Amino acid sequence: MAAAPAIRTRITSLFGCKYPLVLPGMSWISDPNLVAAVSNAGGVGILATGPLNADETRTAIRTIRSKTDKPFGIGATLLMPGAAENAQVAIDEQVPIVNISLGKGDWIAERVHEYNGKILATVTNAKHAQSAIDSGADALLLTGHEAAAHGGDVTSLVLIPCISKRFPDIPIVGAGGFADGRTLSAAIALGADAVAMGSRFATTKESSLAQRMKEIIANPELNGGSTESDTLYGKNFDGIPARVLKSDESSRLHRKPASLPVVIYRAFQAAQMMNIPLYKVIPGLITQFDKMYMVAQFGAATESLMKATVDGNYDEGVQFIGQSQGLIQDIPSVDELVQRIMLEAIETSSQTFETFSGKALS
Repeated sequence: MAAAPAIRTRITSLFGCKYPLVLPGMSWISDPNLVAAVSNAGGVGILATGPLNADETRTAIRTIRSKTDKPFGIGATLLMPGAAENAQVAIDEQVPIVNISLGKGDWIAERVHEYNGKILATVTNAKHAQSAIDSGADALLLTGHEAAAHGGDVTSLVLIPCISKRFPDIPIVGAGGFADGRTLSAAIALGADAVAMGSRFATTKESSLAQRMKEIIANPELNGGSTESDTLYGKNFDGIPARVLKSDESSRLHRKPASLPVVIYRAFQAAQMMNIPLYKVIPGLITQFDKMYMVAQFGAATESLMKATVDGNYDEGVQFIGQSQGLIQDIPSVDELVQRIMLEAIETSSQTFETFSGKALS
């Protein structure tokens, strides 16, 4: 079968990729192997740096470069300890794309632009979008309510056209609800220039997501499988509104947040696990308690996330997943998936054109 032709959008032109598909940075999943696989397949892979210290981030970047000569990026969740140091490593290594979230990244944008790199800012509403643009973002990643992990409270169906209409000059990557060619075609029609498919890329052969979790997510059975309805959304799990796979454990954790002493204790444990010095955590708890308590809750959730994502322990762990899992029914290779998505998107777009041109009924 012939490969799908290159697609030209503002995102593919900006990032220098073949297809308008992005692998977002997902902790313990978006590693060098998966990042390189997505970039080699024509998309853009973004390395998750949340679990990494600066030295590990540098090693990961160089590993990616040993596997691909295509564009890639790294993620920097600026609210989290160690994010600024990881962003500095990306600047030192001149990573082509830096995806910033949960923080003001104007200093990062200034440095990245010095070597002609690009800033992709993750936002969930128009106010955040304006702030990101003012801080130097070259493109926006709009996280809709359907997304895995920390999506906003507005669905992609509304968020994308609202932001694209309000800010027509900035390229947009839609995230949340996208997992096949039909949804890619829909996103382009809504005003996006590309889509991020975290849940879909996580469930591929090259992904390091635990095999058991892949099989649970890709199970299409209505009884015992994972449908679009089998997720939970709330802030009791890690302090930030998040969407996870529905299970007995995630249901229990969503009902009631952990107590303050438990959160702080588990957050310190997580900091030690990720080699983050406690002196970087304690001052924030004292001077910016509300913000750092939220960070502590996120850190306290690390153990549960790793049980599912890394160990495949569905019964005791918690797995971030989007509603698009209802579209995921197999575990293909990245290249096979990308080609399938692009060919389906082209066919869907052609059918849509025929419908509105009147040719479909002629």
